[in-house]
Amino acid sequence: MRELTAQFRGHERSVRLLMVNQFTINLGFYMLMPYLAAHLSGGLGLAGWTVGLVLGVRNFTQQGMFLVGGTLADRFGYKPLIVAGCLLRTAGFAALGLSASLPALIAASAATGLAGALFNPAVRAYLARDAGERRVAAFALFNVFYQAGILLGPLVGMALTAVDFRTTCLVAAGVFAVLGAVQIRSLPTRRGDGPAEVPERTGVLTQWRGVLANRPFLLFAGAMTGSYVLSFQVYLALPLEVRRLGGDGSGGTAATALLFVVSGLGTILLQTRVTAWCRDRIAPGTALVAGVAVMGAAFLPLLAASALPVPAAGPWRWAPAVGPPALAAFLLALGTMLAYPFEMDTVVRLSGDRLVATHYGLYNTVCGVGITLGNLLTGAALDAARAAGLAALPWLALCALGVICALSLHALHRGRRLAGPEPVPAR
Repeated sequence: MRELTAQFRGHERSVRLLMVNQFTINLGFYMLMPYLAAHLSGGLGLAGWTVGLVLGVRNFTQQGMFLVGGTLADRFGYKPLIVAGCLLRTAGFAALGLSASLPALIAASAATGLAGALFNPAVRAYLARDAGERRVAAFALFNVFYQAGILLGPLVGMALTAVDFRTTCLVAAGVFAVLGAVQIRSLPTRRGDGPAEVPERTGVLTQWRGVLANRPFLLFAGAMTGSYVLSFQVYLALPLEVRRLGGDGSGGTAATALLFVVSGLGTILLQTRVTAWCRDRIAPGTALVAGVAVMGAAFLPLLAASALPVPAAGPWRWAPAVGPPALAAFLLALGTMLAYPFEMDTVVRLSGDRLVATHYGLYNTVCGVGITLGNLLTGAALDAARAAGLAALPWLALCALGVICALSLHALHRGRRLAGPEPVPAR
């Protein structure tokens, strides 16, 4: 902890503030979101399809508007978009707690998604700008704060939801209101300072065409999309496997929670050390390849366990239900630790330090679409595996995805496609 504190203090004040901001953003978000579906179906009595609609609108709005959010950040500066996102999420979370009609809930869900699309690219572009040559280390520490918010948020939300879900919504809204006020007062005004950061002279479509013409960037985004599909299985395939083997009782709930504890605590304790080791010994492209390869290998314990018979009852039944999924969750976290700081740095390098927020926005959109499609295919593989009695099928498919993505990144690295163009000096 002292090492983390020393590293935190070693960064610029604005960078430190952005890290605390991200912790608070995740704290407020995960305080509420894990319990929203239960509130909509149980508390408000909505049908299953309407619950899916409300949740889907948030995800679709956020993923679909990332490019717009990044573009606006490059045109008007990073701070206004961060503040606007915090204030919009304040309104959205408050409305989720106070609304009961479907149109109001859909509007509130869309507002929370749009908020994420506004501040997400802006925060990352701001961090990359102010961290300068130390941005790999800054993104490593940023991921620690990011995971800490994910770890703590559901625990706070559980305590608040035990009182009343409306209380959870209003407290989460209050968190974002305070965060917005802190940004207004304390966050310095920043915008990209590359030679192309004069968007008033160019149209948005011209700006987008320039980003879409960046072939190495698009290839990198496509190769990395699979890593997001793999890491998302902490929320999809691993909990489903735990419940398939361990049941839906309190034991299954505790085992599912263990997945997030292993993932979050592993990142908090190891991220900066893993990044420092990689930075001192291997090239950034090699770290990316290794990270994605580890993510693919994360499903090997589940693949091996699928070949063993599942005990019918007793304490031994929990061994395959807890051990392989928990090990997979840790390996997914380790793979993310290896790749994430260099991934964020590579986006900046491939942008040539030009329109960085727009590049982050498009990158998030591409990966978000990939996650949606990947989850649909993973869900289909899980259903097919159960119907055909082929328990190994989804784990084989996910391992293969990791191999394909790692080989794609290796080819880009060997072809020097990840180095990016030399930044054009400002005139």
